[in-house]
Amino acid sequence: MICLVLTNLMLLGSSRLAACIRLVAFQGIILGILPLLVHEGPLTARVFFLAFWSVALKGIAFPYLLNKSIREIDARREVEPFVGYTTSLLAGALALCISLWIGFRLPSGELGTSLAASGALFTMMTGLFIIVSRKKAVNQVLGYLILENGVYIFGMAFVEKVPLLVELGILLDVFVAVFVMGIVIFHINREFDHLDTEKLTTLKD
Repeated sequence: MICLVLTNLMLLGSSRLAACIRLVAFQGIILGILPLLVHEGPLTARVFFLAFWSVALKGIAFPYLLNKSIREIDARREVEPFVGYTTSLLAGALALCISLWIGFRLPSGELGTSLAASGALFTMMTGLFIIVSRKKAVNQVLGYLILENGVYIFGMAFVEKVPLLVELGILLDVFVAVFVMGIVIFHINREFDHLDTEKLTTLKD
């Protein structure tokens, strides 16, 4: 929970795209090993399989594709986001308080589950905020990944109740989304020589 909160706050306060990608990769690795930590009883092949593919996709594959994209398009940082970084951190602190308030009022009955629910809500709020407050398409892709991480935490909180196909289906959806977004980012940069989505509101012939 602490690592999750810190990485989310660092993502809200960082302008460097490479640093944000590394933070999302670290977050993905932490979430990948989460099934091994929350599983009760003997570890099964299903849990190891889920942990392996989560780490491989969230911690390695997605960050590699995004790093390759920013190297090819020579994008380094987000200079003028829609919402400034200080304001983003304040919004993150508010979102954390709201998430804790909601998480501890859910009918879970267990401290661990309440904390997991709070962390999941905060992660989803962070992802949504980054999507709407950043101009760079790469940051918006990262926001989508962070949002999915929040959904993933909810699934892991109830790992025995969520079918494996649902969990893998989420990962497959995200993989396809990142792949498609990577192609879109490349074409946006090639055609318009920038990645600011704000400028796409005034397209010309």
